[in-house]
Amino acid sequence: MGLFIKRPRLAPPCLGWREDLPTPDEVPVSVPSLGFDTPNHQDDIFLELPRSSALIRGVVIWFVPLSSFFLVFFLSGVLSNLQMMNFELWIMFLSVVGFSIWLIPLFWKFDVAPPRDLPLRFNRARKRLYAYNFKCRWWHPFERWRAVPVAYDWSQVRAERWRTGDAKCGVELSIVKAGTNEVIDRFPLTFIGGDAHAWAYVCTYMQQGPKALPPPGPPKDHNDVLWCNVAMRLAPKVEWPADMDLESRTAP
Repeated sequence: MGLFIKRPRLAPPCLGWREDLPTPDEVPVSVPSLGFDTPNHQDDIFLELPRSSALIRGVVIWFVPLSSFFLVFFLSGVLSNLQMMNFELWIMFLSVVGFSIWLIPLFWKFDVAPPRDLPLRFNRARKRLYAYNFKCRWWHPFERWRAVPVAYDWSQVRAERWRTGDAKCGVELSIVKAGTNEVIDRFPLTFIGGDAHAWAYVCTYMQQGPKALPPPGPPKDHNDVLWCNVAMRLAPKVEWPADMDLESRTAP
């Protein structure tokens, strides 16, 4: 009697794939729950869930003045001892300066460039998913990082549970070409943590409506941030394209 080995359903599977979760029309096998998260909005027409680009926003930005101070201190020391510079010291000098020029804007953009929230909207009336995604290459701080809202039919959405190492895990949403398992787009249900219970919450909402779910906590305004969080105050507000915003919040 052979052993049953789970294999990815989608092509390609997500990074760190562990299992495929039930499809949008299948009954969830997990208890619907968002953990400590609260929907931004939930009614009979649409559900909006928050997403964060990082576990903590507002810390990395403070490495900018620290790194800048170090760079100025280093440059002043080198400039005052130019006559003692040899080839090896010049190589070290150029390496430190070049690395700092790359690292300082990276620290800034990591905390400031992502929008204050990256919400997902699940429109039950239209059977559509709307995602306020953010595109960036973390190693390239000199290109434009931007929000890229997208919309797909609910029937195209698939979910995969992933894990990398011992601590990082979550659920990835994959968009497949109609009638196939070929992935054409992919983005997180949650960026940090998250599990099959969150996907069960979404599926239960889309299949049965909000009455099948426990009452949510008070909704949050993703543009309302603490006055003391400098990075979040500088981060761009969530601004859906006008036509997508209207469509995602209304019935046909």
